[in-house]
Amino acid sequence: MLEVTPIQSSDNSKNHGFPLPVDLIRTVAIILVIAYHVVNDFMGGAPPLNSTLYFVLWSDIFLPFVALGVPLFFMLSGSLLLQPSNVDEPIRVFLKKRLARIGIAFVFWSVIYFIWNFYANHVALTPYSIAQSLLRGGAYNQFWFIYAIMGLYLITPILRMVVKTANRNVLRYIIILWFIGACVPPLIDLTTGLQIDSTLLLFGGYIGYFVLGLYLIGVKVKTKIVLALLAVGVILTFVGLITVEVFFKHVSNSYFFDSYSSMTVVLSSIAAFLLLSKFPRNWPGNSKPWFSRLLHLISENTLPIFFMHLIVLQLLNSGTFGIRISVLSIPSPIEIPLATAATLFICLGLIVVLKKIPVIRKLIG
Repeated sequence: MLEVTPIQSSDNSKNHGFPLPVDLIRTVAIILVIAYHVVNDFMGGAPPLNSTLYFVLWSDIFLPFVALGVPLFFMLSGSLLLQPSNVDEPIRVFLKKRLARIGIAFVFWSVIYFIWNFYANHVALTPYSIAQSLLRGGAYNQFWFIYAIMGLYLITPILRMVVKTANRNVLRYIIILWFIGACVPPLIDLTTGLQIDSTLLLFGGYIGYFVLGLYLIGVKVKTKIVLALLAVGVILTFVGLITVEVFFKHVSNSYFFDSYSSMTVVLSSIAAFLLLSKFPRNWPGNSKPWFSRLLHLISENTLPIFFMHLIVLQLLNSGTFGIRISVLSIPSPIEIPLATAATLFICLGLIVVLKKIPVIRKLIG
C-alpha cells in the first residue's frame, strides 16, 4: 500500500531530476486560493435572512476543496527549498534571492492596496493605521500569506541543516509535533472550551506543511487509496462545517473546520498533494503543448496573480468590466467557478501586458 523511496535532490523546479509536476501543483493551488476568496465574498454578499440555508450549504460544499490551496503552496515550497542538495547555499545568498523578489512585490502591492482601500473602500489612512496594518498582516487581510511564507524562508536555512543530518524518522517527529501543536489545541478548545498553554506546544503555524512537502516526495500510495483519503477529508470537513454551524455557532473559533489547522484539511491537503504528485513532471507534455504553456504561464506568475486577484475580484463583483459576476445576479453553483475563472484570466492577461514594461515587471512579482 505504502512505499517510501529516497528523497531526490533539486535546487529548483527547472532541474530535470525534480520529480514533481511543479507547474500543475502551483496552478491548482492559485486557482483554489482565488476560489477561496470568491467563496468568502460569496458569503459576504449573501442576502440577509440569517444567512439562508441555500447560501450556507453552497459555501460549505466548496470550502473543503478551496481550503487546500494555501497548504499546497506551503508543501510545494518545502519540497523545493528543503532539498538536501541546497544545504550548502550560503544563508545570505538564499535570503537575498528569495526575499528580494517577494519583498519588492510586497512593498509595491502594499502601496497599491493602501491607495485602493482609501479610494475604493473609503478606509481612512493615517501614519498609525498604515504602520499597524503592516505590523499585523499587511495592507489587506489576505496578505498574511506573504508574512507566513517569508517567515518560512527565514527558518529554511536551519531546516536545511536538519534535513542534511537527519533521517526520515526526524522529519516524521517534526511533523507529529507540529500536528499536535497546531491541530489538537483548537479542536479541544472547540469541543470542550478548554485552552492549552501555547508555551507547551511550540511547533505551530505552517512549518508542518513545509516539512510535509519534502517528506511526501518519498511516499508512494496507490491512487485509489489517495482518492479515498481525499474523499474522507473533504466529507469530514463538510460534516464538520455543518456541525459547527448547527451546534457550535456561538463559539469564537466556529471557522475551525475550514482553517489550515483543521485535522480534516490537513488530511485532504496531504491526499491532494500525493494525488497531484502522481502526474508526470512535465504533464501534459507534448500531447497538448498549448496546455503545457498555459500551465507554465500561470505557474510562473502565481505571485502577481495572488496580489492582483483581490482587486480584480472586487471589480468583477461591482460590474466594472462590463459584466457583473455576483452572488446576487448569478446562481451560486455557477457564480463561484465563473468568478474564479474570470478573475484568473483577467489577472493573467493584465500581468502579461504589464510585464512588457521593464520597470513594472520588476515590481509586480
